[in-house]
Amino acid sequence: MDDQAKKFFEELLETPSPSGFEQPVQECVRKYAKKFSDELHTDLHGNVIVGVNPEAKLRVMFAGHADQIGLIVTYINDNGFIYTRPIGGWDPQQLVGQRMTIHTQGGPVSAVIARKPIHLLNPEERKQVVKQEELWLDVGAKDQKEAAEIIQIGDGVTLELSYREMRNNLVNSPGMDDKTGLWVCIEAARRAKQRGGLQVALFAVATVQEEIGLRGATTSAYGINPHVGIGVDVTFSTDCPTIDKNQEGDISLGGGPVICRGPNINPNVAEQLRTAAERSAIDVQYQAFGRGTGTDANAMQLSRAGVATGLVSIPNRYMHSAVEMISLDDLDACANLLAEFALGIEAAADFTPR
Repeated sequence: MDDQAKKFFEELLETPSPSGFEQPVQECVRKYAKKFSDELHTDLHGNVIVGVNPEAKLRVMFAGHADQIGLIVTYINDNGFIYTRPIGGWDPQQLVGQRMTIHTQGGPVSAVIARKPIHLLNPEERKQVVKQEELWLDVGAKDQKEAAEIIQIGDGVTLELSYREMRNNLVNSPGMDDKTGLWVCIEAARRAKQRGGLQVALFAVATVQEEIGLRGATTSAYGINPHVGIGVDVTFSTDCPTIDKNQEGDISLGGGPVICRGPNINPNVAEQLRTAAERSAIDVQYQAFGRGTGTDANAMQLSRAGVATGLVSIPNRYMHSAVEMISLDDLDACANLLAEFALGIEAAADFTPR
């Protein structure tokens, strides 16, 4: 991974993008993609579509979602404390004791989420799991009037965003789900363009609103009408305590990109991903799903008359938390895998299962 690409990755992670509020991170995508794309536009839904060799007959779509889970402001009480509802799937226990940021028209506002100190919890309260509706944000305001001067109902909220490097080329940050996949899609398009010889039209899409129902992939796939689509997302690494490998498979950080197999996946696409990995000497891992995967790959597969779909994932430890952890080696290898996959598709390729 060169310095330019790594800087782009860090910028994505440090830029807020709760579902429905992806505009800041999409501007980062446009700024990076305009240096190499043959076609670049943002659709009415907010998806950013990066085209390379867009006039070719066979169309290939890479989709990684730009949005992250967050909160949305719903109420400010008389004392200036702020209540929210979730955007996407939260475990409320992950929010207790966190530094947060409310993204207002006037700029970011720092906040915290906490609860009553343990000293004041009675024995019954200590046994209870905290509920989302019981949590509030504190911005240090004296009262409702002061808070309402800077915060509006409907403002988006994220965890405090930060990027931290760790041992063995691992990094942690909120929003790895799915700014890793977004980065891979855009970077794979750049690498395919640099290598030359692309026979297909390649569209790398930073999709919106995946966390609330695969919405951006649904609309962008309809507009692009691809023959082949690859969703790029995170998946659960199982190389830590409490996760059952018997059910979730054997997936490790640093083990390489994860190729999915199952009914959501076109078998010819999965096979070409495997052979692309072999050609490039990229270590890969495999994961099985017996249903729709709950990723952008699901939306693409069902678009119009159907799309030959694949799913490639980056192992992620502690998903939907403030400390999502991935391997930069997996990330880099995934971008190379997708570039090789796109370059290996012949102009007359047929992915129809037979």
